Amino acid sequence: MPRPPAPSENAPADPDVAADLRRLRDVSHLLDDSIRVPGTTYRVGVEPLIGLLPVVGDAAGLAFSAYVLVVAVRTRVPRATLGRIVLTLWIDAAVGSIPLLGDLFDAYWKANLRSTRLIDARLADPAGAAADRRYLWRAGILVALLGCLALAGAVAFGWWLAGVV
Repeated sequence: MPRPPAPSENAPADPDVAADLRRLRDVSHLLDDSIRVPGTTYRVGVEPLIGLLPVVGDAAGLAFSAYVLVVAVRTRVPRATLGRIVLTLWIDAAVGSIPLLGDLFDAYWKANLRSTRLIDARLADPAGAAADRRYLWRAGILVALLGCLALAGAVAFGWWLAGVV
């Protein structure tokens, strides 16, 4: 799948921001979608490959993700969209830090491309920030439910352990 074209009708008036967006699209493509897997139509980038290096690879991936966040702030996307980008990058960093499994997840999740597409979508349709707010509410509720489930599991395990001892 070729890299999506840069949206020209929603290009920002500020030439510095427009240049940042062009660079971000190029970097995101390189990191997440630049190498075709032989014999398939699936593409990966160099980020999962860099992630194979212990500690250093994950730190490099995090630095590239920080660039995505900087460009998102510079383009002045709505806060809800910024929150969604942060959540996407956090999931990438958290799961991506698991050895080998995290690198496979990075190849699938493509957080930089996801975040870049979110920025492009918000620049094309600023009213879409309401959808980002709904997404963040759902994600927050899911995290709260998972936290309650984990707490209930820990209490049940403690109760069971106390009964065994």
